[in-house]
Amino acid sequence: MKRHRPATIAAAVLLTFSVSGCATLSALSDAATPLEAYELRSPSDIPVYPGRPRPLDVIVELPTSTGSLATDRIMIRPNPLQAQYLPEVRWSDPTPVMVQNLLLRAVEATGVARYAGRTPIGPGGDYAIVTELVDFHAEANTANDTALIRQSLVVRLVRERDAAIVTSRRFDAQSPSATLETQDLITAFDTASDTLLSDFANWISRELARR
Repeated sequence: MKRHRPATIAAAVLLTFSVSGCATLSALSDAATPLEAYELRSPSDIPVYPGRPRPLDVIVELPTSTGSLATDRIMIRPNPLQAQYLPEVRWSDPTPVMVQNLLLRAVEATGVARYAGRTPIGPGGDYAIVTELVDFHAEANTANDTALIRQSLVVRLVRERDAAIVTSRRFDAQSPSATLETQDLITAFDTASDTLLSDFANWISRELARR
């Protein structure tokens, strides 16, 4: 469930752009500052695998990411080479943890595997979903106070018994935000993740059904 507070407006975002370097990131990351928390939803329309669940134990591992994404702060880029964070708001979990949760829910929603989890229930799983979080940010266009959400995820399906990569794919999703207000940005993040997760769920369901 998301909690929306439209108080964060373009002026607040633009203010963060006027401050540069590590001082900005340090100030925005001050743990003493109360931050409004947001989380994204798992798609509600993921197709269910039509047959009986495959006798597979599937582990969804924590995505790897760059240091700028390994945080609960919501990234916004004023330019391609600069990473900053929205003031006064954060994700409910660090971004890699949130994405892992969303991926796990997507796999579970397909019903293709008898078990999907973060850790195996026995000595080891059959397959691991290993991911790299490449992009998960807003790109601000300060000329017209809009933004474009970009999300990119590289997914590898790994057979556990011999650590062989049996298939892989990159998923990309974008969604425009009409303004730089927090509520519009979060809605655009949610729209992009809905597209990415739906594509991922359809793909992983087909791939696991073949095993």
